[in-house]
Amino acid sequence: MSGAPTPDPATRHPDDTGAATPATPRGRMDALDVARGLALLAMAVYHLSWDLRWFGLVDWPVDSSRGWRIFAGLIAGSFLVLVGVGLVLAHGRGIRWRKALVRAGRIALAAAISLGTWLALDGQYVRFGILHEIALGSLLALPAVFLPSLITLALAAIVVALPHLVTLSFAGDSWFTWTGLVGYAPPSVDHVPLAPWFGAILAGVALARLVIGSRPWKRFAAWRAGGRGSRAFAFAGRHSLAVYLLHQPILFGTVWAIVELGLVADPAHEAFLDQCRMACVAATPGQEAACASACECTLDALLARDKQEADMNVIFGQCRREAGLPGS
Repeated sequence: MSGAPTPDPATRHPDDTGAATPATPRGRMDALDVARGLALLAMAVYHLSWDLRWFGLVDWPVDSSRGWRIFAGLIAGSFLVLVGVGLVLAHGRGIRWRKALVRAGRIALAAAISLGTWLALDGQYVRFGILHEIALGSLLALPAVFLPSLITLALAAIVVALPHLVTLSFAGDSWFTWTGLVGYAPPSVDHVPLAPWFGAILAGVALARLVIGSRPWKRFAAWRAGGRGSRAFAFAGRHSLAVYLLHQPILFGTVWAIVELGLVADPAHEAFLDQCRMACVAATPGQEAACASACECTLDALLARDKQEADMNVIFGQCRREAGLPGS
């Protein structure tokens, strides 16, 4: 992962004068929900790209290139910053412990999805992913809601810098990779350790503290989603946890079904055809069309039989004769 959303926080909050910022009739801010919805779209694009790469349908280096890693990091960071903003909106007048604990517990329960990745991905399963980060970080960041913004920003910078300043190494340190302070990362598809990523939540808290009550913020808070597209994003943002839990199984399952139903060409089959055509044309120059026909005939016959028992040379010879190639 890849990138994940925060569940819906309460959005009524005090500004510097103690007045409530305008919110929707349901107590929500459309602009924040749309922001979550846009982050969800970016996350879906990343995960779909990862799925296509997993099935060999594209050769994009989704899991290795610097550009893709930056893209994934920006998605994760945007969700975590929104978590920090949501904490200020929900607890700006005082920590509502019951709400905070229930919310963190719900996210932690959803994080049990990592058990499914353990069954499906073996060594690359999710040990401490973004849902774990949100659940723990949402509780750890609560005191920062009442700290001066500059102090919170300084704490955020320290958390971000910690992995470069502190490295833990001891027997059994693999159990502490979730801290981000162990000198290596596990081979996980979704690894979002406390350091440096908790710094993004703190940055969101500081950002909210700085802007809430300002004129731009009041305009931002008063904005309403009017168009069909913005309403769709707002709806997704309001149900971001459900979207997060459901979107990847749907995307992965859809790509798997497309491959299994043969609706797209298998990359391995395409590679076989390319190599077969090149070898055939090298042996019989000028017979590109006939070679293509013979190679396709050979592949179809191989797929219809047990590949372990099929005599490919005999099949190819028969297909050459059918294609009218010389020397058949």
